Amino acid sequence: MCCSGFLKIMMFIFNGAIFVAGAAILGVGVWVKVDSGSLLGVLEEIEDVPDAFAQLVNVGYLLIGVGAVLLVIGFLGCCGAIRESRCMLMTFFCIVLIIFLAEVAGAVVLFVFQGLVKELVVDLETQVRKSIEKDYGNENSLTNIWNHTMDEFKCCGFMNYTDFDNSPYHNMHGKLFYPPTCCNATRDGDVVVVCPALTARDSRVPGCFLKLVELLEDNAVIVAAVALGIAFVEIAAMVVSLVLYCKIGDNKA
Repeated sequence: MCCSGFLKIMMFIFNGAIFVAGAAILGVGVWVKVDSGSLLGVLEEIEDVPDAFAQLVNVGYLLIGVGAVLLVIGFLGCCGAIRESRCMLMTFFCIVLIIFLAEVAGAVVLFVFQGLVKELVVDLETQVRKSIEKDYGNENSLTNIWNHTMDEFKCCGFMNYTDFDNSPYHNMHGKLFYPPTCCNATRDGDVVVVCPALTARDSRVPGCFLKLVELLEDNAVIVAAVALGIAFVEIAAMVVSLVLYCKIGDNKA
């Protein structure tokens, strides 16, 4: 009896962690979808973007789905422990096992095909340049998204200020000026402060893609720690649920 009580407490702890993680992921997913002024918004405006990057647009839906599934799993595990339902515990075990195997498979695929990332980035850069040259300064939706992204991340273009060469905005100002963020300038209300080409070159404001990579690298340890923590909780929850499942079976025998 004492052992069963301890197992139930452990189930509550692990499933509580899963439930909280699900709520957090769900919240992030909703935030990503609501935040239209981001790099994901830029991808939505680009034609012929590589498929691997085009799918990033749906990352918000993916996070919402994963968060919702984790919420259900956390509830299922706690409910199964309270009611001592072998069916619910086994269902919980199978779902967590499938998710864990999918995570391992995803990690293996990323490791094996990481060499393709550079090739995909080159393809993406080409399409982004074409999009900027065609519509920046001419198409309000894309222009506003780029301006919001550059203001928020303090960056300039995809790789650097030269991405705006031959764009409608560039041509509109005599091919000598760039967006204000390319030289650390600010907007004066609704008036766009142009950035001289020489200043843009000397200011060396990094591209938005480089800023994104820097952000990911700076938080790589946190991401890895969270991933390992989730994997540990999943394994521990599966072990405890299986032991509790067998214990309940012995008590009913």
